[in-house]
Amino acid sequence: MNGLEHISQTFANAQAEGRAALMPYFTLGYPTPEDSLPILQAIAEEGADLIELGMPFSDPLADGPTIQRSTQVALEQGMTLGRALEITAELRSCQVSQPLLLMGYYNLILAYGVERFVRQAASAGADGFIIPDLPPEEAAALEAACRTSQCALVYLLAPTSTPERTAVIAARTSGFLYLVSVVGVTGRRESLATDLESFINRVRRASNVPLAVGFGISTPDQAQTVGRLADGVIVGSALIEAVSGSARPAEAAARFVRSLRRALEPEPARLKRRREKRAA
Repeated sequence: MNGLEHISQTFANAQAEGRAALMPYFTLGYPTPEDSLPILQAIAEEGADLIELGMPFSDPLADGPTIQRSTQVALEQGMTLGRALEITAELRSCQVSQPLLLMGYYNLILAYGVERFVRQAASAGADGFIIPDLPPEEAAALEAACRTSQCALVYLLAPTSTPERTAVIAARTSGFLYLVSVVGVTGRRESLATDLESFINRVRRASNVPLAVGFGISTPDQAQTVGRLADGVIVGSALIEAVSGSARPAEAAARFVRSLRRALEPEPARLKRRREKRAA
């Protein structure tokens, strides 16, 4: 199964279960390169459907303070793009089977070599890429490399996008479409955008690919709300906050991801779990 098929099947499986797919984001190399692997294994074991792997970069324009700090810590400990690919391969060798999407900035890929990067990433087990600072107009080389390796190239769409821009992005994305829930950078928000539902509905009319929502989703309740509207829920900063400062980071990650996954269960499953918990 190639990367595009893997992602498509994962969204279809979640839909068949009556829920949105859960996609946690985690920065590779944080809090240490050695800790990354068990943390990501715990995320996989506790119900992530897809996993977004952050490739540390010195100028993460789309990210807020939490992810910025995590990338800086990772870089200070020697994380490189090559090491990120090694960790991706290690995850596959540890039987992590979920679709893996590498998220990062285009300067990293340009410096490494576009075709070389995609080829090595696919060989390591990556299914696709999310590049926030790459517009479709400048993505011909990366799109071509992704087609050759049958990997997804996921574009982001802002709530301020015009109908014309929405049509362009919807036509060019592959795997799914990443909807940015707010105007601004990643990070914890106390509440969801009031116009999120109308934004999702507007894009739904223009696209037939799965829609995943990220930026600002911080709690299980918020994940549940978004999960009723979209096909996928992306949570990053709140997961990193849950891990930060923990003496047992993998356990902290597991608890938080477990709470998100439970929130996305369809209502009958949640009720059954509550009854079982009371009976116990």
